[in-house]
Amino acid sequence: MTKKIRKAVFPAAGLGTRFLPATKASPKEMLPLVDKPLIQYSVEEAVASGIESILIVTGREKAPIENHFDISFELEQLLQDKGKDEMFRMVRKISQTARILYTRQKQALGLGHAIYQAKDFAENEAFAVLLADDIVDAENPALRQMIDAYEKYEAPVIATMQVEGEAISRFGVIETEETEDENIFRIKDMVEKPAFEDAPSDLAIIGRYILTPDVFDAIERTEKGAGGEIQITDAMRLMLKEGKPFYAVKLEGTRHDAGDKLGFLIATVEFALKREDLCEDFREYLKSLDLNAEGKAN
Repeated sequence: MTKKIRKAVFPAAGLGTRFLPATKASPKEMLPLVDKPLIQYSVEEAVASGIESILIVTGREKAPIENHFDISFELEQLLQDKGKDEMFRMVRKISQTARILYTRQKQALGLGHAIYQAKDFAENEAFAVLLADDIVDAENPALRQMIDAYEKYEAPVIATMQVEGEAISRFGVIETEETEDENIFRIKDMVEKPAFEDAPSDLAIIGRYILTPDVFDAIERTEKGAGGEIQITDAMRLMLKEGKPFYAVKLEGTRHDAGDKLGFLIATVEFALKREDLCEDFREYLKSLDLNAEGKAN
């Protein structure tokens, strides 16, 4: 019987240079999507998928993440004293979201290296990995879709989506074969950021993984790539070549690349339009914009 996926890892030690200067002293994961930080969306997705314990891999200047998920006695007392009960419950709920632990990645040496910091946390169990700047808006949580696939096929699972044109070269890309399930594929090969003409398919790896504990041995044996970083795609490819089966789930839902400025702006608009307290006025504002040929709002 397949053991339940109970644990999730959130790599959050990156420097967030694409969002400088906003991320100079504040983590990228704490950028607000409307009024909720990016990482909270993914933590809530994990909990809704059945995750019980979370490890956030942090680095320097990441204390705001820990503070966000901790109890804020002064703020809660202030809200209670002012009779703002709804806000109090919202703030208190954040600190009760899940059992959250932290570990420090002293150097940002790639996603593979960040995941390796979770070796003791995993305790020889399969576990999930979620990247906070990949936001997946789905009725059935993205991670839950992947856990269902893991429980059926009893093998590591990655999330994938179709990417058209030369943008595919920004991603890890998989070569697949079909299974009996329409949205689940068996992976034949994978390559990190191939040139457009060398990409084996239009299916890109996105920031959700379910990995088995043998990945840590593979990471140890993975050579450093560009910039001295250890890529998780290279470690998974090593396992694949040694006969480890891997599967990919083409997620149902909308994925937003909130680690990219344009993607972040698009996600902000999309999520604002889904909010009952904002959608009507915000939609009217968007309709009022007069965009000239140069793309400027008047």
